[in-house]
Amino acid sequence: MSPFACIVRRDLLLAFRRRSDVLNTLVFFVIVVSLFPLGVGPEPNQLRAMAPGVIWVAALLASMLALNRLFAADFADGTLEQMALSPEPLFLLVIAKVLAHWLVAGLPLVLIAPVLGIQFDMPLDAIVVMMVSLVLGTPVLSLIGAVGAALTLGLRGGGVLVALLVLPLYVPVLVFGAGAVVASGAGLSAQAHLLLIGASLALSLVLSPWATAMALRISLD
Repeated sequence: MSPFACIVRRDLLLAFRRRSDVLNTLVFFVIVVSLFPLGVGPEPNQLRAMAPGVIWVAALLASMLALNRLFAADFADGTLEQMALSPEPLFLLVIAKVLAHWLVAGLPLVLIAPVLGIQFDMPLDAIVVMMVSLVLGTPVLSLIGAVGAALTLGLRGGGVLVALLVLPLYVPVLVFGAGAVVASGAGLSAQAHLLLIGASLALSLVLSPWATAMALRISLD
């Protein structure tokens, strides 16, 4: 088995053994989204107007909640140092870990989002666009978050520092993702917003693994 596939399989297996961590992220997402209709009332037009922003902000926060688990366990038991010393490129191993992180923390959010969209009385077209925007946007959140998690690895209060580092970088993805759903709900084309998220994903795939690998080597030194 290639090192890339081996790391993905290993991280998924560890996540399956610690199902409570995975459920915490999903439950947090569901609770945050579900509280808004209870707080603002049952008026359908108001719920439909606020749904894109609420769901995207909740997905952003839920994804960030899982960042601490990305490298911390491997750093604590020495696995991360062995990865850095292996002949395989470290950036490739970083991509494998980010992919496993997205499968555990990002993909469940995408799958549960349509159910939450029904809570806000969203039309079917807007729900489909929301899923597409989340499929494109949540990997960007994981890739950018990996850089912040690597920079704060081993530091006391690293969770707060990660939030301070990555939240400003999350803003464009949040704006384009929510904007795509808003445009679809208004009867306009969401293609421009989705293309911008796709461009962000392509740029993150090129730059974030290299930056994360460099940050990991700094943290290990």
